[in-house]
Amino acid sequence: MGKAGRQRRQKKEQSRQRARAAADRPTSVPFRSQPEQVSELVGGAIEAVCSGDERTYRSALDQLAAERSAEWTQTVSRVLAEAMRSQVAQAWRGGWQPAELARHFGRELSAAHAAMIADMITNEAHTYAAATIDPRWADQVAGLRATSYGPAAYEGPNWWGSDGDYLTAWKAQSTDPTFWAAVATAIETVHLFGHLQRLELLLPLPGTVRRAGARKPGSAPARAGTASAADDRMLGRIRALLAKAESTDFAEEAEALSARAQELMAKYSIDHALLAARSGEREEPSGRRIPVDNPYEEPKATLLNVIALANRCRAVWSKDVGLMTVVGFPADLDAVELLFTSLLVQANTAMLRAGGKKDEFGRSRTRAFRQSFLVSYAIRIGERLEEATAHATAEAVDELAAVERDGAGTVRSGADLVPFLAARQQAVDEAVGELFGGNVKRGRAARVTDAEGWASGRAAADLAKLHDRQPVTNESSTGS
Repeated sequence: MGKAGRQRRQKKEQSRQRARAAADRPTSVPFRSQPEQVSELVGGAIEAVCSGDERTYRSALDQLAAERSAEWTQTVSRVLAEAMRSQVAQAWRGGWQPAELARHFGRELSAAHAAMIADMITNEAHTYAAATIDPRWADQVAGLRATSYGPAAYEGPNWWGSDGDYLTAWKAQSTDPTFWAAVATAIETVHLFGHLQRLELLLPLPGTVRRAGARKPGSAPARAGTASAADDRMLGRIRALLAKAESTDFAEEAEALSARAQELMAKYSIDHALLAARSGEREEPSGRRIPVDNPYEEPKATLLNVIALANRCRAVWSKDVGLMTVVGFPADLDAVELLFTSLLVQANTAMLRAGGKKDEFGRSRTRAFRQSFLVSYAIRIGERLEEATAHATAEAVDELAAVERDGAGTVRSGADLVPFLAARQQAVDEAVGELFGGNVKRGRAARVTDAEGWASGRAAADLAKLHDRQPVTNESSTGS
């Protein structure tokens, strides 16, 4: 072997030695703090939930829930609590309100998730000065079923002690008192935040309101908006009448109570509008979201829609989240919400009283019957409400003195009232356009497949008496 060959062999041997030394040298691993480790595991768990990778999710969850030390447990709790609270604040910017958010987590996940969200919402509300929260927002926060782990009188930002203590306190009161279940609930909650759809912003965001004499969230509720004590008394009378109409077993009594409630609602709405005009108060339409839940959500949405139209409001259904946005003036929104709640109770009572149904072969047709019942009920209620609204408006026109409109455009005569109400309806239509733009689409009507259900629903709507006329008989209603 020549000199050149020996040199090549020597170089190759030296290269092999360097490679073996590099392989034997221990690899340095960058140090990661516990918060970094927890955040990485939480991110991996959320990604696994999104992709449906149960094995990876369980692995990450097991590592997070392993109570290896008090420090580790507190870090897991702190990271997840901070993540949920920051997501709550982001949800507000997406148009959600406290009651809607808690309801959505209960609807999509479970009551446990809804309770955890209620904790985070109540906790987050304390980060704002009381004077910067709209009273309607504060009322929703006060109505949540948040779990208080400390003394009831304590209103600090973290009533469970600290974020590091939260999940430990949570598991102590849970039906599944394990840290594993507490961590799983928190991770699934954070995951759902990433899939919230945007809603229309209907209330001022917390922290942006400027008002004097505000109360802290969670204290005794105050009346929303600018409604007076007289409004409160009127609405209280209406609610009491409707509650009695829903609970009585006597049809005649229910009819009389419903008739009186409708009279008061019509008077309340028109008088409220006239008072605003005469006082020079600039009243604007606003929106209010009302839950519409299964079963039979489409007929229920139809019922709410016809009630809204009869009260000079517009309704837009967000079916994916089970919410219907009603746009109108405040007094009309009050009437819509009260009527919908009461008439839905009366419809359900009448529907359930009819019992289950079977076809000629003994197969159940109860669902088809009830679907058709509620659709028919909604359509007939809409007809009757339109008649009642026209009747109430005609009476108001007759009562107004024939005095010409003054220079400020105040309604002074019966002739002024009709165009005045038409202008308010136009303002509502414009408000819908501003809120929803071109995103409003006309949906398909709910299907009707059961003739008996249709006839029974129409008869029940006729018996839900709304004015002083006598209810029609079942025979005449079926022939309509």
